[in-house]
Amino acid sequence: MDSYFVGVLDSDEPHFLESCSLCRKTLSLNSDIFMYRGDMAFCSQECRQEQIESDETKSKRWRKTSSSRSSSLRKSSDSKDSAAGKTVRTKTLVMA
Repeated sequence: MDSYFVGVLDSDEPHFLESCSLCRKTLSLNSDIFMYRGDMAFCSQECRQEQIESDETKSKRWRKTSSSRSSSLRKSSDSKDSAAGKTVRTKTLVMA
C-alpha cells in the first residue's frame, strides 16, 4: 500500500499520519485516524486514550515533584532566615 506522502517529503523520518503514535501500526487510507494534540495520530480510540492517560500521569507527577521542590526550597530559605535572626516579608505593600 502506498503512503500518504510518497515522494512529497525527502526526509528519512516517516510522516506522522503513516503509523500509530503508540503501537506503530501502519495507518491505512480507508480507516479512521484518531488525532491527539494536533500532530499525534492513532489507529484506535484505545491507543489514543492510553496516550492521554499516560500524559496525564506524567503531568500530575511533574506537578507533584515541582510542588514539593518549591516547598522544600521555601522551608530551607525560612529556616536559614530564622536561624540568622532575620525576618523577611515577601508581601507587597501598596501606599496611596
